Amino acid sequence: MSLPASPETFVTTNAAETESTRVATGLPSTSPETSLDASPRTSRAAASTDEAIQLRLHELEQLATELEQLEEDDAADEFAAAPLNLPSDFLLSIVVPVYNERTTIRAIIAKLLALPLPKEIILVDDGSTDGTRDELAALAGLPGLRIQLHDQNRGKGAALRTGFAHVSGTIALVQDADLEYDPRDIPGLLVPILNDEADVVYGSRFLEQRHTGSSSFHQFGNRLLTVASNITTGLKLTDMETCYKVVRASALRDLEIRQNRFGFEPEVTAKLARRGLRFQELPIRYRARTWDAGKKIGWRDAINAFFCIVRYAWVD
Repeated sequence: MSLPASPETFVTTNAAETESTRVATGLPSTSPETSLDASPRTSRAAASTDEAIQLRLHELEQLATELEQLEEDDAADEFAAAPLNLPSDFLLSIVVPVYNERTTIRAIIAKLLALPLPKEIILVDDGSTDGTRDELAALAGLPGLRIQLHDQNRGKGAALRTGFAHVSGTIALVQDADLEYDPRDIPGLLVPILNDEADVVYGSRFLEQRHTGSSSFHQFGNRLLTVASNITTGLKLTDMETCYKVVRASALRDLEIRQNRFGFEPEVTAKLARRGLRFQELPIRYRARTWDAGKKIGWRDAINAFFCIVRYAWVD
């Protein structure tokens, strides 16, 4: 089974979403040809589909349990958050940019679905060519999972721009699909916003030095870019380049993101800081992967990030 490759195909499992909602949020008009579950179904076909979805959910739950058992520090999780006091309207929008992550996509979705939080997962495939879309086709139809497709690779920033356009929750969070960042840290990152102590929370890989496998080159580059960003924004971050950026959804609604690649990180940091939003950092786990395993950011991206720091210090 393969997914259609229109420029921005919308695959949804939210039956309450109407055609007018799609158009109002900038989505192309949806027809049975572009939605995997838009076609009318007979009662027998619907029952069969529901059984298949339940089977997939059970498989992902089992996978999440197995992955948790393999984690080295489960027994003494010093980052475990206290029980969250969630408001009645709370919904976490998890935006997942994906590019050629066939070997990790099921695992990250399993981990996210296992989070005991009201959530929507907005997954944006950015033109994958390695079989990732076949994996996504097998996941389509799962409750709470919304899938968008780019017809070609545009970059992480472009994928996040697409994802942010469809956020309907009260808090939005970015999650990479490569398993470098651990979703078990997500509940703790929500606390400062839920307690009205912050509007933006960054998960820092360097506050507690809880990262493994990161090269000295990447650590030096990250720290250098963070210092440069702090000089122009007035912030006191330790990890501007982190994937884990948690933001009140209201702050994203009129935020224009111009950068298509990894320049997104300094751009969004500068623009959120310029609005006077309250920032906090909390320590997170981090397990870096190697170039051979698929790491995508390189020195050219670092150079572009530096220019973005300078540019967005003054330009919106």
